[in-house]
Amino acid sequence: MATVSRAVRRLSSGGPGSILARSFSASASTTSTEGKPKTFSIYRWDPDHTEKPRLHDYTINTKECGPMVLDALIKIKNEMDPSLTFRRSCREGICGSCAMNINGCNGLACLTKIEAASNSATTITPLPHMFVVKDLVVDMTNFYNQYKSIEPWLKRKTPPPQGKEVLQSKKDRAKLDGMYECILCACCSTSCPSYWWNPEKYLGPAALLHANRWISDSRDEYTNERIDAVTDEFKLYRCHTIMNCTRSCPKGLNPAKQIAHIKQLGMASAI
Repeated sequence: MATVSRAVRRLSSGGPGSILARSFSASASTTSTEGKPKTFSIYRWDPDHTEKPRLHDYTINTKECGPMVLDALIKIKNEMDPSLTFRRSCREGICGSCAMNINGCNGLACLTKIEAASNSATTITPLPHMFVVKDLVVDMTNFYNQYKSIEPWLKRKTPPPQGKEVLQSKKDRAKLDGMYECILCACCSTSCPSYWWNPEKYLGPAALLHANRWISDSRDEYTNERIDAVTDEFKLYRCHTIMNCTRSCPKGLNPAKQIAHIKQLGMASAI
């Protein structure tokens, strides 16, 4: 993945009004009198233009699109403003591409329902404290590099016989529940104040959850080495159990619990 220039904008932790100017677009024309108009205030910024970041309002008829926020974004892009830029792929909560901040909470646009009954606008911004590439697209380079650093693959000192699998009991496989389901959407890491403060050194909830996934795998033979690699005052112990990671996970996982498990193992190995 090409390195994105540090000149791109980084989204502030302050409220939208603190850094963004608001602009308005005409409501989408509709032939239907049913449904309720819904306004979406969407973060816009294009590095190819000198205009500062802003919130742009789009109003659509909720009866003319699907029930999820991603459906609204696709409708706006297809029918109102083709320049609107965001990531999306599976639309089923599997790929993690459409992670963004919706009304102040990180989540997947494909799993977040439109609040059609509310008269308030839905505010959509990029994931917090990430460098913005354009509009709702953020630079994930550092996030993926941290994931790579924990070596997320099976490591063996004694390879199995050629053509044979490394077997695992059902009981040992069950120990990986609550970890292997992670889709690397970055909702947890970008909701963590510790990650905001020191994203270069603190691995963040997602990477540490995956570190524990491999530490806990009975087939892996580098358990102690993995524990030693992450047991560091910055990599691991910047976690202060704020629990934002657990609250924001769209898959219902508990990264804070996995981080606590690594801390326990690290303390046990030091005794």
